[in-house]
Amino acid sequence: MTAELVLNNGVRMPALGLGVFQSPPAETAAAVEAALRVGYRHVDTAAAYGNEREVGEGIRRSGVVRGDIFIETKVWVSDYGYDETLHAFEKATRKLGVEQLDLLILHQPAPDRFDRTVAAYRALEKLLQDGSVRAIGVSNFMRHHLTDLLARAQVVPAVNQIELHPYFSQPDVGKADDEHGILTQAWSPIGGITFYPGWGEQRRNVLQDPEIGRIAAEHGRTPAQVMLRWQLQHGRSAIPKSTDPGRIAENFDVFDFALTDGEVARIDALDTGVRNGPDPDVARPEMFDRVIPED
Repeated sequence: MTAELVLNNGVRMPALGLGVFQSPPAETAAAVEAALRVGYRHVDTAAAYGNEREVGEGIRRSGVVRGDIFIETKVWVSDYGYDETLHAFEKATRKLGVEQLDLLILHQPAPDRFDRTVAAYRALEKLLQDGSVRAIGVSNFMRHHLTDLLARAQVVPAVNQIELHPYFSQPDVGKADDEHGILTQAWSPIGGITFYPGWGEQRRNVLQDPEIGRIAAEHGRTPAQVMLRWQLQHGRSAIPKSTDPGRIAENFDVFDFALTDGEVARIDALDTGVRNGPDPDVARPEMFDRVIPED
């Protein structure tokens, strides 16, 4: 079984989850089913991914009881606002086929309309109070976004999901999360896989890094396994994405070995400070034009 992390409200969350960003809907249900049969008990999706319905289908097909699965999803920015976010919860649960979410987070800080972001977070607080969700959080929030939100919020986010891999480890954001008791969760945790058109076309693939390759060879493991182990030993959650059953199983097979402190430090030293994905501080008004379907 996967290791668990305890969130700041006492909720237990499996440290390793399956990510489904850019997983085609036609492949998502099978990927989720395969992951749950391997042993995953945590699935991360989002309204903007367009595959929440297929995630729910994969969960049902797996035969694993709902109570054993940690379901995490995200509210897209076009559904920010108090009433709008309450409705976004209804859309998400309807597509997933569940009544309660384990973790619901805001997908972006939307710095150009932060008042709507705060209103959306207040809706999350209401859902938490009502028991509709077990934990709430944010994604892609930098230190100053957290400072601004916490000045107006009543509940400290349980999770902050950010781009985090050996080439972009965001130590300042991780430190800010730690200061507030927020768990850092890594998207694109092995780097070089997730692709955003318009960002990072010249990026280097972390999977091909020689230093990580040497550490992997020393342990008889793959570079992906080494990077996931690095994430876990830093106390972070990681949500690697794959639709390939073999890779899904490989990514989960990281609980029976450990990196030395020296190896962790060698991977830490690879940070370049360069993003692969979009900058959360750059306002993108077009994000608000995207309509999340009702069904």
